[in-house]
Amino acid sequence: MEVIKRKEERELILESDRRNPQYIARRIKWYNTVLVNICDEELLGKTVKGNGVDMHISRDYFGNERVSEQEAINMIKESSIVNLAGSRIVEKVVKAQLASKLAVKNVGSVSFLMIYKFTNSRIEQGI
Repeated sequence: MEVIKRKEERELILESDRRNPQYIARRIKWYNTVLVNICDEELLGKTVKGNGVDMHISRDYFGNERVSEQEAINMIKESSIVNLAGSRIVEKVVKAQLASKLAVKNVGSVSFLMIYKFTNSRIEQGI
């Protein structure tokens, strides 16, 4: 009876995850730079093919941290460099006006987006 109950609980969790898809993220800090890699959770571990390119969406690159849409948006706002993989996260970022849709590239049916935020540290320091 306990085994069946656990299986049912897992199925409920999986069903809940389908209704509220998440993202996988990795944050890397180096001096004054914050790099964030975020992908749609369902892409993790898959290889996307198209336009003569094969892109493997790996845990090594995108990380282990499971984040919500709002957490992902906040991470992007607070970062210097952003690498995004997945049509859901890319669409959310463009809709939030954090990047231009002209910068979006596709491999097969999957969207990719890179964001670099350039700052002039001399201006920020008042020099």
